[in-house]
Amino acid sequence: MEEVEIVADSAPAVQPPGADVAGSLNADSHTLYECVSEYLVYLKAVLVLSDNTVAAYKRDLEQLMEMPGIIRHADIRSVTTESLRLCIGELSKKKRAAASINRFIAAFRSMFAYCRKLGYIDINPSLAIKSVKTPKRLPRFMTQAEVDELCAQPTVKELLWEKRDRALFEMMYSSGCRVSEVAGLKLSDVSSDYSQALVTGKGRKDRIVYFGEDARNAMRAYVEDRKSRFGILSLQAEKSFFVNQRGEKLSVRGISYILCRYSGGEGTNHHVSPHAFRHTFATAMVTNGADVRLVQELLGHSSISTTQRYTHISTEKMIELYNKAHPHGGKKDER
Repeated sequence: MEEVEIVADSAPAVQPPGADVAGSLNADSHTLYECVSEYLVYLKAVLVLSDNTVAAYKRDLEQLMEMPGIIRHADIRSVTTESLRLCIGELSKKKRAAASINRFIAAFRSMFAYCRKLGYIDINPSLAIKSVKTPKRLPRFMTQAEVDELCAQPTVKELLWEKRDRALFEMMYSSGCRVSEVAGLKLSDVSSDYSQALVTGKGRKDRIVYFGEDARNAMRAYVEDRKSRFGILSLQAEKSFFVNQRGEKLSVRGISYILCRYSGGEGTNHHVSPHAFRHTFATAMVTNGADVRLVQELLGHSSISTTQRYTHISTEKMIELYNKAHPHGGKKDER
């Protein structure tokens, strides 16, 4: 979760239930609860962040208010740098992952920046808080053989809806889209020849993604099959590109379920997440010589450093292939 940029215009203040607890505070003061509630409204109404993103901020800020030494109905100015450090220490004691702790830090940093911008606090106590170091883990990706096997599963197994599921897998691999972008895709976003689509990514940023021949053929076959199942008028009634077997929009959870079925015991028995398609797409692009800036654009990464992870994967893969293929590539001398 990235820290949000604070816009000058603020959302309307939210009066929390039980606010009379803070009745002793003067008129210019704001409780931590009030600030958190108002900030969540700001994220939704002003920044127009997705429901999932707002929910993530809410979970972390609720966690802040439940920490020892933090009183939700006390003046927000009572929260100090030291008390925030103690909160981070509590999470460390609970063996929380570094990524989870950093998400927690990002949430309260953004909230305190918002409060400082509006003059609710004179000093931002979160400025001195540093993110914790995270271990560098390379993303999980599939080999070409694994991708081919998985994409063939809907035809081989016919577990759910063959043509839709084949189109779903081929499209995700061909474009590198996030699962949320796939779920949000509309029929009108896809070109008439199925060669490209306009997707809306993080921060509501639009970008063009492209589809190879296998994906184009699978998507075309799926749309025709959808027409025969639900009638041509169904394309006007439900404008989402991917639908479930009732003809309704296919959700992120639905996509995850489909992939779980085909990559689980009934299918390849090699479970992968929807994001593995994205990692595999990026790795294949970099391995085959695509410029990292191009891959950044195709993935919709705001930072080039995020995309550069895949150059490390490609280097490791090339070394592995070299060691297997070259006569002196690390094989032990058996003489």
